[in-house]
Amino acid sequence: MLFAVPPAYRNRRGGRKKETRRTIAEPTAPTLPSTHHYHSQIAFSPRRPQPSQQFPAIPFNPPAFPSSSSLFFLFEMMGELSVKPSSFKVLLLLLALYFAGGGATDVAAFVDGRRAIGTTGEDFVCATLDWWPPDKCDYGWCSWGQASLLNLDLSSAALRNAIKAFSPLKLRLGGSLQDKVLYAMGDAVRPCRPFVKNSSELFGFSSGCLTSARWDELNDFFRETGALVVFGLNALEGRVRLPDGSSGGRWNSSNAASLIQYTASKGYDVYGWELGNELSGSGVGTRVTAAQYAADVISLKRLVNEIYEAYPSLKKPLVLAPGGFFEAQWFTDFINNTKPNFVDAVTHHIYNLGPGVDDHLVSKILNPSFLDGEAAVFGKLRSVLKGSGASAWVGEAGGAWNSGRDRVTNAFVFGFWYLDQLGMAASYDTKAYCRQTLVGGNYGLLDTTTHEPNPDYYSALLWHRLMGTVALATNFTGTSKIRAYAHCAKESPGITLLLINLDGDNTVHVALDEAAPPQWKNGELAREEYHLTAGDGGLQSRSVLLNGARLSVDSERRIPSLEPVRVNASEPLTVTPFSIVFAHIPHFDAPACTL
Repeated sequence: MLFAVPPAYRNRRGGRKKETRRTIAEPTAPTLPSTHHYHSQIAFSPRRPQPSQQFPAIPFNPPAFPSSSSLFFLFEMMGELSVKPSSFKVLLLLLALYFAGGGATDVAAFVDGRRAIGTTGEDFVCATLDWWPPDKCDYGWCSWGQASLLNLDLSSAALRNAIKAFSPLKLRLGGSLQDKVLYAMGDAVRPCRPFVKNSSELFGFSSGCLTSARWDELNDFFRETGALVVFGLNALEGRVRLPDGSSGGRWNSSNAASLIQYTASKGYDVYGWELGNELSGSGVGTRVTAAQYAADVISLKRLVNEIYEAYPSLKKPLVLAPGGFFEAQWFTDFINNTKPNFVDAVTHHIYNLGPGVDDHLVSKILNPSFLDGEAAVFGKLRSVLKGSGASAWVGEAGGAWNSGRDRVTNAFVFGFWYLDQLGMAASYDTKAYCRQTLVGGNYGLLDTTTHEPNPDYYSALLWHRLMGTVALATNFTGTSKIRAYAHCAKESPGITLLLINLDGDNTVHVALDEAAPPQWKNGELAREEYHLTAGDGGLQSRSVLLNGARLSVDSERRIPSLEPVRVNASEPLTVTPFSIVFAHIPHFDAPACTL
């Protein structure tokens, strides 16, 4: 098969790429019993077709690409290759044939190396720590143990090592009970009592209390592990419950002010102060109007500015709100009432899978149409925030509410939902994505008892280390079972490609053709691959394999090194059924990554 190439171009050093003619053999599908195969191609090929060469036009316009300026290749095992020339260099992933039931269907994936579609914060991956006591139970499951901010074992080596591995990990401290927490910072006039279960109280518990001694311990822990801390403040203080279930009146900031003042006086670094939890829109348990919430956030912003003016050596924290579920009208009213720039980040929560007791959680996770649904929320929020000066954060996302579900939200299968969420959020300019939880409930990145990693911990760590802040335009056609995301590589050349295979039967083979400026390793052009597959127990396994080897901490509870397999660039990239692959391709020079 003749492989045609687009116009020559000059590389960053101004030199012209050597023009060569390539002939590429058709890839041969390996034989695997009862497994279908997709064949695909990545092409990076700068070459000018000679005038004598004729390339038949094929009407093919990849979605989301501007047809007037896109470069694309269509590799067909049963036909000819055509090229639409362009002066821009683009990375295109092309999957040519999907074999199913004896038929053939064109399948294609595209990554446009010219076009950034979203940017994240430097420390995009975030996790939460909550307030729930051990007797928080859902559907007969009591899954919180000693995972509360008030009783978490801060001396745990596994916990400390898990946080340190991110260097740094952003932590959001909060949850439903944050709006029932009082702060005893040495000047409290009320008794400091623990949470007590009480079904007549909001969220089923009485008010609790954070002492200055425990806050000191937590801040020592955060400093030693390098965590970046966002603290969720009690936004119900001073309000009264109204007959319609809402909460009225202004926020009484005096108790929060004592905490913020104490924190600054001790020199503790806080990344941000967030006001309230799930009180926006219809609310959970109760609600506050958008106009009142905006006024309260303005009060918080002024309070933070005033306190931190006295501590110039401390970086002034962000102010975040409202930490609730997105409802367009409420969020619009809130933003309109907080302009200009009184809120630094607008936080929203995601539990789109429904309750943890739902028996259909796995089928939802594996349903591409279901996964696609959350894109509307990201898109609408981005529109609401346009021109406001505020960035978007996912402040809490556990997928399934009421503590998740054992062997689902803490198992390998949940990585499909979680990584897809990270990819989708990044493409809509989300600056941080906080997973519920780091530890606690049935959706922790770490086991509640041992603090050893669940499968998604390793997915989060790989994203944090491999995916840069720039999301590239990526599109996939022909099958919805492959979820594809690409970013500029983090602190290294090239890009990182994430492929998620929701299909339990089909294997994808991606053949890579290289003619971009090479970077040679040990005499060959190479890429780095990280293949994640389920351990014993299949999709609902609590263990995960990296490149075929089980990941686990050592005797000192240290996180294992996450080593890639180095693959000659001429070899195909294989994505097996129900697997996840990160591929770092250092030799691709995407223009969007150099802006």
